[in-house]
Amino acid sequence: MRTRTFVFSFLVHSAVLGVAMVVRLVATTELPDPPIATRFMMAAAAAVPEVPPPPPQRQPQSPSPAVNDDAAPIKAPETIAPERRDLPDTVPSGPGLIGDVPGDAVGLDIGQPPAPRVVAPPSPPPPLRVGGVVKPPQKVHHVAPNYPAIAQAARVSGMVVLEALIAEDGSVRDVKVLRSVPLLEASAIEAVRQWRFTPTLLNGVPVQVIMTVTVRFDLN
Repeated sequence: MRTRTFVFSFLVHSAVLGVAMVVRLVATTELPDPPIATRFMMAAAAAVPEVPPPPPQRQPQSPSPAVNDDAAPIKAPETIAPERRDLPDTVPSGPGLIGDVPGDAVGLDIGQPPAPRVVAPPSPPPPLRVGGVVKPPQKVHHVAPNYPAIAQAARVSGMVVLEALIAEDGSVRDVKVLRSVPLLEASAIEAVRQWRFTPTLLNGVPVQVIMTVTVRFDLN
């Protein structure tokens, strides 16, 4: 009995071991998938134009300091040069000359003398109106007006009021009518223009004044 059990157990274990070995052999003989070959393509690179290098920059040169001949020397000179005399000693006169040297040689342009400047005379002061501190002038020459015959025939009488501009010498320069009588106005103006007055003084200076005068026409 034990012998058969041992044989049976041996056979079972041998079968199990055989199956395991077969399975292992089958598993190891299975080949993996073949690798996929990678294809490389060579692309030609585009030609890049060569860029020339930039020109070298010139370094700015510092300007050399200007030499001022008129500047005062720092060190005192050892010798003193004699003074130069560019102009001659003789100075004769003549047209267009200043001494021996023409006018343009010394920087002068001698041409026609400038025209004399005409100075306008001062304008007279405006006339003053009689009144206040301005006293009326005194009449020194009187001319009576002519009574027009047509006014007498028409029995026209009355007063003509005039404004007279009296000049510095006392003469009547201008006459303006302030109150008129048509038939008598012309005769009154003609008479007043012939009147004469004393000069009117202001601070001792004669001035022209404006004065109102009245001419009467009466029928007698």
